[in-house]
Amino acid sequence: MALSSKELSALLSLLSEEGLASMTLETLSLMFQRSFNRPDHFKIGTALVLLLNEQDLLPGSSQRVAALFLLYDMFRSEPISASPFAAFFAQLLAFDDSRQNAGSQLAALSQSEKHFLIQLVTTPPRELFKKTPRQIALGELPPLMPVDISTVRVALLERQTDLPVMSQSGKSCVLSDPSPETSRDSTAAGQTADALLCGTGVKSVVDVPFEPIFMRPAPPIYSCDDDVMWLNPSEAKFVPEWDTAMCVSNTGGMEMRKVMAKAFRGPLVLQQQQQVLSEIEKDPKLVYHIGLTPAKLPDLVENNPLIAIEVLLKLMSSNQITEYFSVLVNMEMSLHSMEVVNRLTTVTAVDLPKEFIHLYISNCISSLESSIKKRVYKLIQLSCKNFV
Repeated sequence: MALSSKELSALLSLLSEEGLASMTLETLSLMFQRSFNRPDHFKIGTALVLLLNEQDLLPGSSQRVAALFLLYDMFRSEPISASPFAAFFAQLLAFDDSRQNAGSQLAALSQSEKHFLIQLVTTPPRELFKKTPRQIALGELPPLMPVDISTVRVALLERQTDLPVMSQSGKSCVLSDPSPETSRDSTAAGQTADALLCGTGVKSVVDVPFEPIFMRPAPPIYSCDDDVMWLNPSEAKFVPEWDTAMCVSNTGGMEMRKVMAKAFRGPLVLQQQQQVLSEIEKDPKLVYHIGLTPAKLPDLVENNPLIAIEVLLKLMSSNQITEYFSVLVNMEMSLHSMEVVNRLTTVTAVDLPKEFIHLYISNCISSLESSIKKRVYKLIQLSCKNFV
């Protein structure tokens, strides 16, 4: 956040009293936009706050007017309460000379400077920006109408309540000289500003706030006789618990996946069918790891209906069983599909949804009406079993 020497030189050049004598606020705004990019505005504004607080660094009234205008102009497109320097404006407006005598860090504004700031934070008239900072410093301002800035202060207080308490209590590390020199040495002022704002590291002095120390007292030592007994166990005997499933070969599951891949493509031989049914009977959870999905169910039903029956029976407690039922109902009716449904309906331990049975019967009737004659009798026989 520290300024470079080039940036500080450009900023002080804009704030020189000689240049501000004939430069309007509109021209000042254009020259500032040309000299500094928008991402650097907050960094420049922080430097302006420091310069405004130090009368030795910014002694001229026209200079302070120009600095106040730049703080406002950088965030003119946003509501004044959303400006990062709105709290600084509120502090300046609430400041009086007695507080300065009491050692406050803020510099008191003249009456014309305060009137100018009030017009900025409320609704500045258009002709205000056509005046030069020197004219404003001499009091050549539009008449000040009665204004109420309480709403601005309320908005600022709401924003400050969102900040951590430590951030609200921070102060600047730069302290003003209680007895500033009356002589104006621009060279010395420039060197002081360079030392404060152009830090050698990433941060300058102005970026380091002086915050109260958050006290973190160390907790007292916990006293207990048997607190560290586990370091050197002497009486208890510990038996390690072994994971019996660790390093156990899973070749059975891999073999089942290979056999099921064949089952989706065509009928299995009797030995392979018995192998699959035996493995599923030993481990019912194996059906979740054999590669079966609702999309593959029609192929399994057509090629290996006995395996499809046993797999569906083991999947009854699964949360995907509804998807399997939906695929089974909507697949093309065949002898194998009807055998699967008939087997599921005859198992007493399985409670099929009534909607599934009704929909399947309806599909059966529709298919029977369009079936060819050589297969119609077998289909009717199985359909009657399902009806019963």
